[in-house]
Amino acid sequence: MKILKTILLIAAYLLVCARAVAGPVDINSADAASLAEAIDGVGERKAVAIVEYREIHGPFTSVDELAGVKGIGMNTVERNRENLTVARP
Repeated sequence: MKILKTILLIAAYLLVCARAVAGPVDINSADAASLAEAIDGVGERKAVAIVEYREIHGPFTSVDELAGVKGIGMNTVERNRENLTVARP
């Protein structure tokens, strides 16, 4: 049992490290699956809504504009701000 706990702890640590090394996600180019994985509090459905919003309204000019997507508020934006970026075309 102790070995299983150790293995699970190491696996969790590696996942956290991999996410930190990956760097911020560009909300203007990421697909729905990448957005759902990168944004805490955003599942597949909201991630699809982000992509649809971007297609209708054009590229985001700031991370704050995510709050304009239905179902995503400023709390979600603030919680994820350091993990998100907006690439300039």
